[in-house]
Amino acid sequence: MLTSKKRLDNAYKTAKVIEFDDTSKFILFSDCHRGDNSFADDFANNRNIYFHALKHYYNNGFIYCEIGDGDELWENLFFKSVFEAHKNVYLLMKQFYIEHRLHTMWGNHDMVYKNPNYVKKYLSTYFDVKTGEDVELFKDITYHEGIILKHTQTNQELFLTHGHQADWWNYLFWKWSRFMVRILWKPLNIMGIADPTSPAKNYKELIKVERRIKKWITDNNNLVTIVGHTHRPRFSEPGDIAFFNDGSCVHPRSITGIEIENGEISLIKWQVDTTDNGFLQIVRNVLEGPRKLVDYKKE
Repeated sequence: MLTSKKRLDNAYKTAKVIEFDDTSKFILFSDCHRGDNSFADDFANNRNIYFHALKHYYNNGFIYCEIGDGDELWENLFFKSVFEAHKNVYLLMKQFYIEHRLHTMWGNHDMVYKNPNYVKKYLSTYFDVKTGEDVELFKDITYHEGIILKHTQTNQELFLTHGHQADWWNYLFWKWSRFMVRILWKPLNIMGIADPTSPAKNYKELIKVERRIKKWITDNNNLVTIVGHTHRPRFSEPGDIAFFNDGSCVHPRSITGIEIENGEISLIKWQVDTTDNGFLQIVRNVLEGPRKLVDYKKE
């Protein structure tokens, strides 16, 4: 059985390399868990916040990296029901994709995307009821286990992966977990009972996962590593273990992510707020940073 170290090593060795410089702009989200808009769809509460934020990044020239668990395919059998529930989101993501500004990774809840045949079958097109024809969606898209952002001037690397490699149960036995979620935990989730196998809802498991990833980062010369999976936002200061977590898009009434812009990294949050006149608005707040990426570089 592979250890978490070997699983993370493999994700790094097989990662897609994307070159960037200080003019590049990235937004990193994970753990959207887009569902079917039912009572069990945690994404539904934040979909307007997410869509507004994603439009902001699209209009401002950002590249979107989705670090796993974008789609909730444990609770939902097929992508089709998820697509129909959040069609506006996918059509916006399609625009990113057409302009070569979308990079996707699979996590444990959408691990079926590890299979390129599954991706081709379900994500290439969608059926347009207005025209009665199939329309292109994400033709020839490839999902990765890891992505390396490599700076063209400094050669600094930033490693992006979902992080479930450090969670042996949700990596090796994801099919069993998926079965349990569909049969048992989805109905209980509607009643407010959390799945104890999820590190996002089990603090002891969360700490174990973070500890394993930090150990791997330390063993790899403090390689800047950005993950999701646990849903807990984390931001490292220069000189500390270079461990980052972009959080999730299913926080109560807010979403968190990581921005990379002007050679700097920031942890951000989008949330609903009120004006002095009582109008609701969606606002962006910087939680941590910005910090210069080069300050995390190790020789």
